[in-house]
Amino acid sequence: MPEPRIRPGSLREVGLLTWSISQVSGRATGTTPPNLFLTLGLNRGLFRGWLRFASKLMPRGTLPRRETELVILRVAHLCDCAYEFEHHVRLGRRAGVSATDVDRVTAGPSAEGWNTREHAILLAVDQLHTTRDLDDTTWSRLRSQLTEPECIELMLLAGHYEMLATTIIALRIQPDRKREHRS
Repeated sequence: MPEPRIRPGSLREVGLLTWSISQVSGRATGTTPPNLFLTLGLNRGLFRGWLRFASKLMPRGTLPRRETELVILRVAHLCDCAYEFEHHVRLGRRAGVSATDVDRVTAGPSAEGWNTREHAILLAVDQLHTTRDLDDTTWSRLRSQLTEPECIELMLLAGHYEMLATTIIALRIQPDRKREHRS
């Protein structure tokens, strides 16, 4: 794996708030403090603004958490972003995303077993990734399943995780290690 282009920051470099958020986040996910947070935290003001925005989409968005995780996993798969994908496999488990669901996410919206709403959402994610737009048929299918505010949130969620995947890949952010349990 290539070396990170920007190494994760230390307590002094990222500040106490970012450091503390990173420590708590790592404990919650069973990993070391997220390299993503400690890298982006080198730009303190931007990191805090990003974190506030990102948290409005996940975990505090209005879409059901399971659907949110399916969207993030599909975006991560389409972008070939292992960091994002593995992180959200762990988070997805808590939101009801099974190992079978993860396999189906990689197969895409045409995989057997999606309900009508999930199919519409994943189809929209694929089109947004490929064309940066939705055709009228996909939009109609999506609107038959989601409210207007949910559609807005879905567009921002998919776009946000595309941006994040690009940042992770371009900066070569390294995967978080599983936390070692001490006896």
